[in-house]
Amino acid sequence: MSAASEPNQAPSSGDTVKKSRDGKLLELIKTVVYALLIALVVRTVLFQPFVIPSGSLIPTLLVGDYVMVSKYSYGWSRYSVPLISNWLPAGRILPGTGPQLGDIAVFKLPSDNSTDFIKRVIGLPGDRVQMKQGRLYINDTIVPREAVEGYPWKDPYGRDTTVPQYIETLPNGVKHRVIEIEGDRGSLDNTKEFLVPPGHYFMMGDDRDNSDDSRASVGFVPLDNFVGKGQVIFFSVGTSPNDTSASALRFWEWPWTLRASRLFNLIR
Repeated sequence: MSAASEPNQAPSSGDTVKKSRDGKLLELIKTVVYALLIALVVRTVLFQPFVIPSGSLIPTLLVGDYVMVSKYSYGWSRYSVPLISNWLPAGRILPGTGPQLGDIAVFKLPSDNSTDFIKRVIGLPGDRVQMKQGRLYINDTIVPREAVEGYPWKDPYGRDTTVPQYIETLPNGVKHRVIEIEGDRGSLDNTKEFLVPPGHYFMMGDDRDNSDDSRASVGFVPLDNFVGKGQVIFFSVGTSPNDTSASALRFWEWPWTLRASRLFNLIR
């Protein structure tokens, strides 16, 4: 006579609660991992945030502006997607239209291919660029500029003043503001003529007397070195255009450092 088998025991309520908690924890971990992967892909391939550390693009971009750069605008290169740079060939993948006159663009400094710079595109391949007595010439033609209201500034002694401000109109019709802290007598207001080589670009800051750019040590920027195009200011802190002391992390200072009027402004 065979022995009767014991019936299966029903799970206790404690086991059910434990399994439910384990399931919820696993789902939470999966959600976090998926979110991190999506954020990594977006940052690597589509958009990347940058903070402006210097005043070379005043009045367009101020120190303490946080900008979003689109990486797809010019296609991708080994310098714009660093996580997989070792597997990418030279050149750009799926290039877009390429940098255009007037674009605000982030690029890797040609001298080290690692430091991020942000400037305005002023010369395209084949262009001849020169500064004469503070005026910009492209292909022997002076770039029109219109004087507008002086730009608020603090002199070296901390006194409030204004400096000359102009609206320049580039050959393709793009208008942008520039300032001349030293008038038209700055050290970079008179240069030789630069012939932009094929596959390279000439970059300049809008603060014409306070910008290390293609007129100086930056030189011509290869197309491969472009990271992306500046699109929008999504955050900004500072009490003056070139305030380097403010920090977005010190949120308790936002009541007097947050530049609310600059939030979500398109970069032009």
